[in-house]
Amino acid sequence: MKKLFQFDMKQTHLTLRVLAGLLISFTLQAVAHAQLQPGAEAPAFTAPAALAGKTFTFTLTEALKKGPVVVYFYPKAFTSGCSIEANLFAQASDDFRGLGASVVGVSGDDIETLKKFSLGPCGGKFAVAADLDRTTMKAYQATMFFSSEMASRISYVVTPDRKIFFTHASLSPDQHVSTTLAAVKRWREQAK
Repeated sequence: MKKLFQFDMKQTHLTLRVLAGLLISFTLQAVAHAQLQPGAEAPAFTAPAALAGKTFTFTLTEALKKGPVVVYFYPKAFTSGCSIEANLFAQASDDFRGLGASVVGVSGDDIETLKKFSLGPCGGKFAVAADLDRTTMKAYQATMFFSSEMASRISYVVTPDRKIFFTHASLSPDQHVSTTLAAVKRWREQAK
């Protein structure tokens, strides 16, 4: 009887690992396919935003008059992955500015939370916008596959003609900054 129970536990663990693997695979596939593609028109949006603890109204159309914009979506301020990603964007903000690009992070967080987040992990270096009604997330196909209430981790490089130049979707925060910075550089080279 004991041996049978041990076998069942091993089988249960194996089944759980298989199911977890399938869920991760499905999640990554859903993230990879649920996004706007390069060449698509970037939806215009206006949203309450915070920069260095101060609130203002962010307008994509106005920001694009100054150069390309990295619009990155993230699930929730002050979570570990989102804080890592924001800090990486903050560290690279001078590099983006040097290429004439700006960065805006978008989440479903309220503006009071974003005022604090803009001072904390964002280091006062770039704006974060509140998408309380999730219209911007939905327009950019940037909601989590299992919940339209939360943004997925997707980054877009939008060029001044309001076209998506580059898309990077990954649940991991690590490559969003380096890939979007490289894309802005490529766009600059092509625009010469």
